[in-house]
Amino acid sequence: MASSSLFQGSPFTFKCKSSVPCPPTKSNALPNHLIIKAQSQSQSGSPSTQNNSVPSAPKQRRPADENIREEARRINVGHRHQFSAKYVPFNADPSSTESYSLDEIVYRSQSGGLLDVQHDMEALKKYDGEYWRNLFDSRVGKTTWPYGSGVWSKKEWVLPEIDSDDIVSAFEGNSNLFWAERFGKQFLGMNELWVKHCGISHTGSFKDLGMTVLVSQVNRLRKMNRPVVGVGCASTGDTSAALSAYCASAGIPSIVFLPANRISIAQLVQPIANGAFVLSLDTDFDGCMQLIREVTAELPIYLANSLNSLRLEGQKTAAIEILQQFDWEVPDWVIVPGGNLGNIYAFYKGFRMCKDLGLVDRIPRLVCAQAANANPLYLYFKSGWKEFNAIRASPTFASAIQIGDPVSIDRAVYALKNSDGIVEEATEEELMDAMAQADSTGMFICPHTGVALTALIKLRNSGVIKPTDRTVVVSTAHGLKFTQSKIDYHSRAIKDMACRFANPPVQVKADFGSVMDVLQKYLLSKAPKH
Repeated sequence: MASSSLFQGSPFTFKCKSSVPCPPTKSNALPNHLIIKAQSQSQSGSPSTQNNSVPSAPKQRRPADENIREEARRINVGHRHQFSAKYVPFNADPSSTESYSLDEIVYRSQSGGLLDVQHDMEALKKYDGEYWRNLFDSRVGKTTWPYGSGVWSKKEWVLPEIDSDDIVSAFEGNSNLFWAERFGKQFLGMNELWVKHCGISHTGSFKDLGMTVLVSQVNRLRKMNRPVVGVGCASTGDTSAALSAYCASAGIPSIVFLPANRISIAQLVQPIANGAFVLSLDTDFDGCMQLIREVTAELPIYLANSLNSLRLEGQKTAAIEILQQFDWEVPDWVIVPGGNLGNIYAFYKGFRMCKDLGLVDRIPRLVCAQAANANPLYLYFKSGWKEFNAIRASPTFASAIQIGDPVSIDRAVYALKNSDGIVEEATEEELMDAMAQADSTGMFICPHTGVALTALIKLRNSGVIKPTDRTVVVSTAHGLKFTQSKIDYHSRAIKDMACRFANPPVQVKADFGSVMDVLQKYLLSKAPKH
């Protein structure tokens, strides 16, 4: 059968104004392998008249003097003008008519509350769940601009109206979902423990997922001649690294407020190396946050902290990605470290959109894990959600979540209540021991992931999480950013901490006999017991 007759009246008729197929219906849906093939043709700009033979002809390479951004501009990939999104007050009454264009520079509602990005769900629902699953799957691992990014492969659900030419991306996302086989079996008696390594990313943390969205929108605003000279943030390290890198890529000035002597050298050097204007302030994160809010109200600096809901649109794609990596099967639990608390809501929003749009039939239970030294959400949860009180956070090795007055407290509570969620905490010793145990099984995690693993250990020991539950722990940053804490642990140099799993080097004389003695004792201790 000729291709022209195969596609006649099918969901892939190319009479649509969009360069992406029209929504499939029950009467004309095609098998999955044809859906993916057709979508691939649509995205590459190939004609729809290809003969239905196997294998198909390879895609022509773009001209040598054309880059991937220029190629995307030429073939105009993606849905055009079909979907939209806007700012609305977070969790507003359904009767509320307050809304703002995403092209407006606004961070709070008229009442001073948080904003949320609301998508036109009715327009998105014109395409069924199978369509979205196949479309997202067809983009994974490609270099087609901008869909090679794990964030922008879901562009229609993120910033649907932005021109692909305005997007600033390092092809972030698509991070490893690691089967923690040995850790799960040895320490927890679990077969289905997975770690979502969001820290294996461009700047070494999950913050890249949100920053590509925010900086892309700023790039768009600047091209529209809106009053934006630079972008600023208060940071405990990872936010400033992501902001400075993406701004540097786009040639946009970045301004960073950091708490003096409270972040690691590895985190401090990133914004400096990327050319950010760094202010080291004698205060904690909450103090930096207060100052950046005041400054951005007076100067043409765009606020990049999670008060800005655009970042959450990128971060929610990690949840969608988890479902993709499980072939659209829903895990039982997802455990997320929490500080400023935007991320737990972002994961909820990603899972919820997938359910509402028919990609899956349920959402996982969420757990927010906090350091005991910075645990206002945990205390609120333990009180039965009776009264929230901000605290002054104490120093913690999980420095990125050392926040006592989280901006997204309302978002986090909403996410947890609507996912039958739980909040747990980890002491400094617990989180460092968990980090060391995980590292001993082949991982190399950050202290924040140690917080999440501690929460898992406690929930397994109490029987809340069952040995057969498929559980995902979200790792938010790369362990290489926190080498000093690991050195201190394995050197047993941390005051009032036993460092039970420390593995310091053994000092040995440089002669054959001494080395043999030490090695024989070591091998004997590791030999299988019969």
